[in-house]
Amino acid sequence: MAEIVRMPKLSDTMTEGVVAEWHKKVGDEVKSGELLAEIETDKATMEFESFQDGVLLHIGVDKGKSAPVDSILAILGEKGEDVEKILKEDNESAAKEEPKEEKKTEPAGEEPKKEAATAAPEKSAAPVAEKTKESARPAAAPILSDNGSERVKASPLARKLAEDRGINMNVLRGTGEGGRIVKRDIENYRGAAIAGVESYEDREVSQMRKTIARRLSESKFEAPHFYLTIEMDMEPAVAARESINAAIKPAKISFNDLVVKAAAMALRKHPQVNASWHGDYMRFNKHIHVGVAVAVDEGLLVPVVRFADGKTLTQIGDEVRDFAVKARNKKLQPQDWEGNTFTISNLGMFGIDEFTAIINPPDACIMAVGAIVDKPVVKNGQVVPGKTMKVTLSCDHRIVDGAVGSAFLQTFRTYMENPVVLLGEHNI
Repeated sequence: MAEIVRMPKLSDTMTEGVVAEWHKKVGDEVKSGELLAEIETDKATMEFESFQDGVLLHIGVDKGKSAPVDSILAILGEKGEDVEKILKEDNESAAKEEPKEEKKTEPAGEEPKKEAATAAPEKSAAPVAEKTKESARPAAAPILSDNGSERVKASPLARKLAEDRGINMNVLRGTGEGGRIVKRDIENYRGAAIAGVESYEDREVSQMRKTIARRLSESKFEAPHFYLTIEMDMEPAVAARESINAAIKPAKISFNDLVVKAAAMALRKHPQVNASWHGDYMRFNKHIHVGVAVAVDEGLLVPVVRFADGKTLTQIGDEVRDFAVKARNKKLQPQDWEGNTFTISNLGMFGIDEFTAIINPPDACIMAVGAIVDKPVVKNGQVVPGKTMKVTLSCDHRIVDGAVGSAFLQTFRTYMENPVVLLGEHNI
């Protein structure tokens, strides 16, 4: 008997999915456990296996198209079964479950109000594969001639001059009466109008970008953000990193690995920062899972370094590099990005000196890390060359107060400015 395969919910935030690839076509035999399709969620492209045996009778979502969770993805069954009957029965069942609209009643003695309703055309699902369209709009709006052809409003002499000189009148703005192009417009034309042609490109919004937009908007509007910035001396960290990398060749650690480790150890001392808001209660996490923001073409993903306070610098570095490769290839799995208790966003590697970040729900805080900058600093009463770095902690004021956030940053700075305390013999 035929069975309907529905669009699966492959992540906690997924509301619709896009079929990135079908590995079977209609008429193919499908075995339980065989790869049926690849589904693009809001965070990654994941392989979807069949849970039953049968013949692929129907594909409900074409490659590149999107569909809501629980809609018909495919139908598997025995060859020759009536697919149309199955689709009809499913539609009728869905229609019965839809709540009926309450009938409006008008007050006695009043005429019923007439409302004009026009059905909006149904918008077909758009492919996730990038869809672009380009448009160029001339500076002078075209008009229609008597026979319906499109023509520019211009004098006969201006048309003749434009034709002789090879000038496209669509790019000209007429100075004559009613915007009419006249002789002087042709004579004064120096090609500048071409550079002023308006154009644009529209791109479909991917599932990942939609989810990022929704989650960050909710965070920014719901969580009362405030920001704390601190600057630290990075010369000791620079020297420590050079020594460590020389000792562990060919492996290498990055400044970001030092930041993750220092943040994790500071969180151990300040558990109120390692927390989340849940409306009726606050959760103070005893484990430390540090999310590390990774930039991809579609936006930002945050894979999680679990139990970061107990991992060595090389372990942290290996994990973050592996996550970055998976993120760019859309191969991250739900267990890679779920469960963060604190997040770090590092734009210092892109040359950004200082910035603020939006809290990554459900965390109470996110730390924005800037670049290491060469600048004059005062040491022992003398102005000398130095290396500094700024970090900004975005805090949810419902959980973290200014004093708590400040204490966390002071501890973090102590670790970064004293790498010997940060590292220890078992932390490399």
